[in-house]
Amino acid sequence: MADQMLGFEHMGLDPRLLQAITDLGWSRPTLIQEKAIPLALEGKDLLARARTGSGKTAAYAIPMLQLLLHRKATGPVVEQAVRGLVLVPTKELAKQAQSMIQQLATYCARDIRVADVSAAEHSASQRAVLIEKPDVVVGTPSRILSHLQQDNLKLHDSLELLVMDEADLLFSFGFEEELKSLLCHLPRIYQAFLMSATFNEDVQALKELVLHNPVTLKLQESQLPGPDQLQQFQVVCETEEDKFLLLYALLKLSLIRGKSLLFVNTLERSYRLRLFLEQFSIPVCVLNGELPLRSRCHIISQFNQGFYDCVIATDAEVLGAPVKGRRRGRGAKGDRASDPEAGVARGIDFHHVSAVLNFDLPPTPEAYIHRAGRTARADNPGVVLTFMLPTEQAHLGEIEELLSGENGAPVLLPYQFRMEEIEGFRYRCRDAMRSVTKQAIREARLKEVKEELLRSEKLKTYFEDNPRDLQLLRHDLPLHPAVVKPHLGNVPDYLVPPTLRGVVRPHKKRKKASFSSRKVKKGKTQNPLRSFKHRGQKPRSATKS
Repeated sequence: MADQMLGFEHMGLDPRLLQAITDLGWSRPTLIQEKAIPLALEGKDLLARARTGSGKTAAYAIPMLQLLLHRKATGPVVEQAVRGLVLVPTKELAKQAQSMIQQLATYCARDIRVADVSAAEHSASQRAVLIEKPDVVVGTPSRILSHLQQDNLKLHDSLELLVMDEADLLFSFGFEEELKSLLCHLPRIYQAFLMSATFNEDVQALKELVLHNPVTLKLQESQLPGPDQLQQFQVVCETEEDKFLLLYALLKLSLIRGKSLLFVNTLERSYRLRLFLEQFSIPVCVLNGELPLRSRCHIISQFNQGFYDCVIATDAEVLGAPVKGRRRGRGAKGDRASDPEAGVARGIDFHHVSAVLNFDLPPTPEAYIHRAGRTARADNPGVVLTFMLPTEQAHLGEIEELLSGENGAPVLLPYQFRMEEIEGFRYRCRDAMRSVTKQAIREARLKEVKEELLRSEKLKTYFEDNPRDLQLLRHDLPLHPAVVKPHLGNVPDYLVPPTLRGVVRPHKKRKKASFSSRKVKKGKTQNPLRSFKHRGQKPRSATKS
């Protein structure tokens, strides 16, 4: 009986929460939810580690809502006030957390109100929302502190529940000073939850700052799904050119099926890769931290609805500048304008991702885990394919060491792709790479900024008063665009390797569709490496160097 899983219906939850949970299709809690919710309902502080995609958001949202509903139903009548605060490192995560809490509060929306104050451009409207004193406020530390300093938000006499989601990123995103200042505005006694995918020194520092005699949940589960669900491969490329050639073959010949996320380490690199793939009529988009939150969320929405099969992104290590000693908002060279509160490597919901392609080796083992966590979610299968140069072998060993755990079994299996079979494509690859110049990359980034200016609601009145500026902006054409050569979009049959001609489906150009007319197939993701198996190349066991 002790080993039997505790269901939601046995946790003493409000019927309205149970109904919302049923509507979400959750038949039983995940491991983190099963362990964390009863402890939280007992009033204990929690320090919980669970892997990405394990249901951490619901693990704190459900007890938070339950405690607030119970207080309103049984406690004395008191003035409406903000009693729950959720801190997250990025605007996208704030929007996502607010959405999840609102879904869980669907049947008690009159009793529980939730506000997201993470977007700096909406300060005026946020001030009006905070005057109404919502029950739960979600935001980044910098935005919460700003509202506290402006007296738009008061927590000293009312806060009862504090949540720090993705706690290991809060310090690394440069929020250390904001967090310490923010804590001065909180009461001496409150219940706190720290949720994290990893335990590091930053989490330990936060634990000492905000938790009081916490219960630590370090669940005995792997940080990523097992090999039956998630297949992980490494591909050794002798040169940088080989990486571009291999990626071209995988995508153009549809050797990887379904939707994929393509990770690189800098924003400049994202645009270089996008312009390279566009040479071959492969539609991709870049998730750019320089763009407003609404535009980034729109890109994610388009990907989820099937407008794109591939999104190129940098992870939180770059967009959030989490390297120790680096000031927030100052990324790698060429990325200085990136939004410091934007990130994709962790937490953001990309739906039905078949494969994660690490075109650039992740900067840290933790970054690898958070990238890989974008696929093989729920019960869907997934694949992670990591491109590696020979000089990066030592760094890959660090990742392998973290993934292998105590048993030391290899996780990243080598996939020996026969590069000689796609040698006929090399001249095309070189031709495309020559077309993607630094000027072309610069102008591609500038073009997106111009499009944002043209779509901006804030500038609408200005352009009405200054139509000449609008006309100039619309007709300001790039001087050095990447030259697209139409013949590269087609793949002649004689170039397709003989061993692949039976399974290759050359990439077809997608037709544009409206949001209303586009239909997306739902269901389990198919195995994206099916064609690899057809070639008869089974992954061999990795040997430690």
